[in-house]
Amino acid sequence: MKNLSFILFILIFNSFYARCQTNSYTFSYGAVIRGDSTQKGIALVFTGDSYADGAEHIIKVLNDEDVKASFFFTGNFYRNRNFRSAIEKLKEDDHYLGAHSDKHLLYCAWENRDSTLVSEKEFKEDLLNNYNEMEKFDISFNDAEYFLPPYEWYNDTITKWTKELGLELINFTPGTISHADYTTPDLSNYKSSEEIHNSILNYEKNNTSGLNGFILLIHFGTHPDRRDKYYFYLQNLINELKKRDYSFKRIDELLQ
Repeated sequence: MKNLSFILFILIFNSFYARCQTNSYTFSYGAVIRGDSTQKGIALVFTGDSYADGAEHIIKVLNDEDVKASFFFTGNFYRNRNFRSAIEKLKEDDHYLGAHSDKHLLYCAWENRDSTLVSEKEFKEDLLNNYNEMEKFDISFNDAEYFLPPYEWYNDTITKWTKELGLELINFTPGTISHADYTTPDLSNYKSSEEIHNSILNYEKNNTSGLNGFILLIHFGTHPDRRDKYYFYLQNLINELKKRDYSFKRIDELLQ
């Protein structure tokens, strides 16, 4: 009987442990960078500050494919009258709208991530100003608890200050070069849209957990010098991943 009880205990413990593992996320410097890697869900995330040239095409593709995505814009973006109609359309279509800082500040040094370049006061005032602009579109703190940092660059200090405001810091999932769609031909790190597209599909194919739980970042618009816009690959990307049985979720659904 004792052996049977012990075996039952082990079976129950293993079952509980497996469920806990299933719901685990991936973190970096305290920020969530990937959802549940056992589930074939993916969050398409778009960021914007100065450019919105992809607005019309991106919105149309998402509607055509019946996909919900998440959009993180700076206060600069929300204030720009030229972008107002796109923001209103995204809200009307029930996409997630979040914050990306007010003035698109660089929070920490590129060469030394531990070196914080902003004070706590400057960080919090800037982020709250971002939310003040969002409130003009009836987007509250409760509507947008996830915050994606400018330049997708942060450290433990930024994560701590974010949590003190009652928000959750997130970032894109590393492994692909989707975020390189901002690069222009004059830069040494320039990546063509074909290279970016292949990096996503190859990563999915060659990794055991594929793109499960991925937060895949694409820019809502890019500098005019980049004529090879990756957002024109969006429909192809969605169709290909649908064939591979992925479901697309808003960030609050992926990380609920």
